[in-house]
Amino acid sequence: MLLAIDAGNTNIVFALVDGGTIKARWRIATDPRRTADQYAVWLHQLLELEGYPKDAVEAVIIGTVVPRALHNLEVLATKYFHSDPLIAGQGKAAWPIALDVDEPENVGADRALNVIAAHSKYPGDLIVIDFGTATTFDVVDASGAYKGGIIAPGINLSLDALVSAAAKLPRIAIEAPKDNLSVVGRTTQSQMLIGIYWGYVAMLEGLTERMKRELGKPATVASVAMIGDRTIALATLSGDLLISTDAGQSFHRAQIKAPMKYAGIARAGANDVVVVGLQGIRIETIK
Repeated sequence: MLLAIDAGNTNIVFALVDGGTIKARWRIATDPRRTADQYAVWLHQLLELEGYPKDAVEAVIIGTVVPRALHNLEVLATKYFHSDPLIAGQGKAAWPIALDVDEPENVGADRALNVIAAHSKYPGDLIVIDFGTATTFDVVDASGAYKGGIIAPGINLSLDALVSAAAKLPRIAIEAPKDNLSVVGRTTQSQMLIGIYWGYVAMLEGLTERMKRELGKPATVASVAMIGDRTIALATLSGDLLISTDAGQSFHRAQIKAPMKYAGIARAGANDVVVVGLQGIRIETIK
């Protein structure tokens, strides 16, 4: 089986893949100081808990946006799994798509992998939204070429910066405001929640709409990851929005009677789709 490693700025995700199917997935906080030996102790225990021997891993591939973490992950692969790892974007795992931007060498592995995954499943022009430490928007044309995008602060990062810089502001949980129809808060906490929650929704809707206008043609909007290690609850959104959950349920806004939690969000127009969740990209068409 293949051990796929996704090293992000907040978490490193390890997935055991067999024939294209994810058999198990584990997550650990990113720490560039963590050694290969520490990874091995942790990972071998998890493999055992899932009923897999460590020699079930026959190959390793690593995608990372944290250069300092790469060495120890490579040592993990060679020392404990006796495999020379493939590095996404390098050598035999070079990008199979065109990076049609001014500085292709600076495109992050996470962005390129999102583009490849989205294009491999769905034809046409795409806008791919990834909710991580940063929230990224990537444009993919019908040929699969990466055309550029946007990098914005992630919702958790925005909240952390606000609380860290303002001494009297408390840390709050990210959730749907109790009064979804009002954007005028009457307490400090409600004002913060409105700013974070509705400000983030407005950013997503506004930037997506601007990108679609600039493209000048229909584009599928796809959200392919969680908002960091949390989810955000959304109950009051545009009526043309279709939301899909990892459980396979789909709702139009009119069907949502109470706050519900989703892995990702994006605004959809009459001919657009929204794809949500970490279980692989899934499409739901608005009828």
